Amino acid sequence: MRIDLQEAQASNSNHNPEACAGKYYTQNQSEKKNSRQLFVDISALVQMDLKTGIHRVTRSILKELLENPPQGYRVEPIYATNFKLGYRYARNFTLRFLDCPCQRIKDAPINVAQGDVFLGLDWQPIIVFSQRNFLTDIKGFGAHVYFVVYDLLPALMPRVFANSVYTAHNRWLQTITSFDGAICISRSVADDLHEWMNNNVVDHTQPFPIGWFHLGSDIERSAPTFGLPNDAEMILSKMENHPSFLMVGTIEPRKGHSQALAAFEKLWNDNLQVNLFIVGNLGWMVNTLVNRLRNHQELGKRLFWLRNVSDEYLEKIYGAATCLLIASEGEGFGLPLVEAARRKLPIVARDIPVFREIAGQHAYYFTGLDENSLSDAIVQWMKLYEKDMVPLSGGMPVLSWAESTAHLLDVLLHGNWYIHCLH
Repeated sequence: MRIDLQEAQASNSNHNPEACAGKYYTQNQSEKKNSRQLFVDISALVQMDLKTGIHRVTRSILKELLENPPQGYRVEPIYATNFKLGYRYARNFTLRFLDCPCQRIKDAPINVAQGDVFLGLDWQPIIVFSQRNFLTDIKGFGAHVYFVVYDLLPALMPRVFANSVYTAHNRWLQTITSFDGAICISRSVADDLHEWMNNNVVDHTQPFPIGWFHLGSDIERSAPTFGLPNDAEMILSKMENHPSFLMVGTIEPRKGHSQALAAFEKLWNDNLQVNLFIVGNLGWMVNTLVNRLRNHQELGKRLFWLRNVSDEYLEKIYGAATCLLIASEGEGFGLPLVEAARRKLPIVARDIPVFREIAGQHAYYFTGLDENSLSDAIVQWMKLYEKDMVPLSGGMPVLSWAESTAHLLDVLLHGNWYIHCLH
């Protein structure tokens, strides 16, 4: 299928839509027929980019796959809805994603052939569950069906999720583990999935392979968002006035914001001149915390809550911060860890297995869930910081999104699996 690009080319003489579309559409029909399809499910991203960590991962890997497709495969972003059985090619979304100013075209139903590969890159548990029969059908046609697993937190920490999220996630796990394999974003998540499968009834005629890979950290390659608010210069200058601790992530119960706020209140009462910057949109089950933040006497002075932050702005915030504080009680990876390490920003992190896996000796760790344990850790870290003795994050192994995607493909297409679950 070729696209008429003349009108688009006339409307933007500085843009080459022919070359741009060539990244996506195979121009040689015989080559198109001979190549297998790598279907990349981006259903949630097509609906709305929430600018969350998962969507940043989806954008980044999708960009790498489109620009550097694996040999022998044609990368085809696809999507589905809850209302109609089957997946469609995400033609219009992909052309916009590649910044190709083309006229609207039809998102046709996908054509599946033996040897094609389906990769559930996005996380859309309701859609995947509703499309389980279709996915079973394409597996019957000879396609291979795999899913990326970001975490098992609703199963492991149900107290911090709504019952509807727990139910949807559990159904999603039951669904995806009935197919050909799962690729997790850390070894810790792979171990969690293996344990979950051993403790839950999942029917398999063959061993279920589980793999893992690590995420990239170069924001500039993540199809970044742009734009600075009017007060950006003022905010950044405040970050540089006093030591500023930065928390990045959606406001959720498990993220440790309540403990952090209580800890910094104690530090402020003790006349320690430090700032707390929270970058993240409103999540769920945090009404009490949000009321504290919005009505806090230090808001705009030593406490700042920044929402709807673009990647461009986040890059500047990382550059102005003194330390990343990552206090989450559970994560699948911890993307801010590697984003901070790429910028050599020191890190104070909760001592949980996945953070040890990612950061190793390149972060300062704390334990405990009360404000005293964290405030004491901040005080001790500050003493080390003044002596230039804090752990250096610059030595942490970090990947580009190109390297991360290559590791994902090494598992997906070349069978570099970590473990097999036997039933």
